[in-house]
Amino acid sequence: MSVFAKASAKRSARAAWTGLAIVGVSTLLLTACTSGGTPSSTESEKPADSGDALQVEAGDRDLTLKVGQIAPQSGTLAVLGPPQIAAAQLAVNDINAADLGINVELTLRDEGDSTVDVATGSVTDLLSQDVAAISGAAASATTRNIYEQVTSAGVVLMSPSNTGLDLSSINDNGLYFRTAPSDLLQGEVLGNLVAEDGNSTLGIIYQNDAYGTGFADATKKAFEGAGGEVVAESSFNTGDTNFSTQIGDVTAQNPDAIVIISFDEAKVIIPDLVGSGFPGDKIYLTDGNRLDYSKDFAPGLIKGAKATTPGLDLASLGDFTDRLKEIDPSLTDFTYAAESYDNIVLFALAAYAANKTDGQSIADYLTQISGSTGDGEKVTDFADGAKALAEGKQIDYDGLSGPISFDENGDPQGATIGIYEYNDQNVSERIN
Repeated sequence: MSVFAKASAKRSARAAWTGLAIVGVSTLLLTACTSGGTPSSTESEKPADSGDALQVEAGDRDLTLKVGQIAPQSGTLAVLGPPQIAAAQLAVNDINAADLGINVELTLRDEGDSTVDVATGSVTDLLSQDVAAISGAAASATTRNIYEQVTSAGVVLMSPSNTGLDLSSINDNGLYFRTAPSDLLQGEVLGNLVAEDGNSTLGIIYQNDAYGTGFADATKKAFEGAGGEVVAESSFNTGDTNFSTQIGDVTAQNPDAIVIISFDEAKVIIPDLVGSGFPGDKIYLTDGNRLDYSKDFAPGLIKGAKATTPGLDLASLGDFTDRLKEIDPSLTDFTYAAESYDNIVLFALAAYAANKTDGQSIADYLTQISGSTGDGEKVTDFADGAKALAEGKQIDYDGLSGPISFDENGDPQGATIGIYEYNDQNVSERIN
């Protein structure tokens, strides 16, 4: 099931996603599940008037763009690092191979996780190398720790996987963007999915940070809005290794289903939860823990369990995954790879439109080239976009992650949430 919803708000007010967007998601989800049809998009606000668009000068370019990437190579989110890293490098390769007057130089640094402050040192290093833009961080919690450091330096920060609700309202000087949707949208989809699967009661085990609490709250509201009851909630702290208390607290209330909101802590939580007698096919996971568990669990342990993850069906993206494997042959998961690829392309197209490579100029054009003015020529890759810009045209980039169209908070106005189900090898497969 794919759900497409749109929302927008004023960057000056830095408002959160609007109630209309929530209604849009609920309506589309119910339509998709009951009719089997393909839901159409819902807009809460028309695109900005095309007269607001900044001018694009025709002519050749001769630009060098320095980009940094903060991605997890260590810590609890390290499983999400490889696809994001490979995708960013693939985008750089494609941009430079186009030979259209802009050369991108990419520098990768480790993000780590919230248990050890690796990211701050990585950002300091990248800023010392005069990068104009940084792709990352992967975790919303990490972005909260580094965004002031980045944006106060006049550098654009764009995450491929931040979903924290509060990031729509941070004081970022207009320099923070993300190509992943807010947890409000994914939580809405997950809560409705659990209810539509026939579950009347729900328990939630979640990590005690902004990602976990925000996601849990959105899921709870959606589930209870659909007529269910959340009978138990129990949190844990990042770095915990024993979850018997959380499992005991939640299973004591005999919920029909349990949602686990975590990162790779799920590798411990899930077998202990199933070992306590809870059925594996009544477990629901999220983007942070929709992992390949084929080497971690006994066959069939979570067969029938379901998960949600933002993003298009990668099967629809042609040879994208094959090309990623040429860069990193060890890849088995591609979560947020498309968003990471689009980050780099968006940086390059914005710099190309501005004919400048400083952070502020890139930020000035990002919303515009993503299609928010509503008056650009549709392009789906860097080469076509750059050629149109060289002719002085406005563009609307719809990338591998789908239509983006940043709103005035730097959030994507559109989101596709995929539904996955685990097979008998404990590997998730997209079911719609």
